[in-house]
Order: sequence, then C-alpha cells, then structure tokens
Amino acid sequence: MDLYELLALALLAGGIWLWLDTLKAREVGVRAVQQACADEGLQFLDETVVGRSFSLARDDDGQLKLRRVYAFEYSDTGNDRSAGSVTLLGSQVEFLHLRPHLYVVPKAPEKNETFH
Repeated sequence: MDLYELLALALLAGGIWLWLDTLKAREVGVRAVQQACADEGLQFLDETVVGRSFSLARDDDGQLKLRRVYAFEYSDTGNDRSAGSVTLLGSQVEFLHLRPHLYVVPKAPEKNETFH
C-alpha cells in the first residue's frame, strides 16, 4: 500500500466512525426529548430530531469532544408547533430547551368598566 491508499483508508474509517457516533448521539437526543416531553405533558412531534450544527468543544475534564445541536418540534395541544433544541457534548445531554409558552389572560372587567 502506498501513502495515498493509507490516507484514503484512514479518511474512510474516520468518516464511518463519525457517521456511527452521530447516529448514537442522535438516539440519545431523541430519548432525552421523549422523556422531557413526557415529563412536561407535551407531544413530541414527528418523533425525530434534526441536526443543526456541530463543533468541537471541551468537556469538564478538558477532553475535546463533538458538540451537536439538534432541533425538534413539540406541541402542547396538538394544534400548534413549537421549536425546541437539544445540545449534546459527546454522547451526553448538555442542554435541552423547550420554549416557554406565553399565555395572555385578559383582565376580568370591573363592575363599571366597559370594553369598546
């Protein structure tokens, strides 16, 4: 084998490792989102996460790992869609974000107050 074949083989092996590691991390993210939605009484729509970004980052021990951010959608009533995200550092969940909902409750009218 010459140098180019070894380099090609190393790149192929690295690509396969990255693909398998990404599948594993994605499954960890899906399970975390399923659990969070179940805990909050929300519906995890489409039962999937979509990769948004990945970068290198250091963990608490200083080891270099891949940080992956996945987006997903959930619903509280089944009639709407809200966006959330889950961030993994390596294969550990670092952040899970479910956007809080803003509910506007109208003030009850007082006795002499009228609405125009």
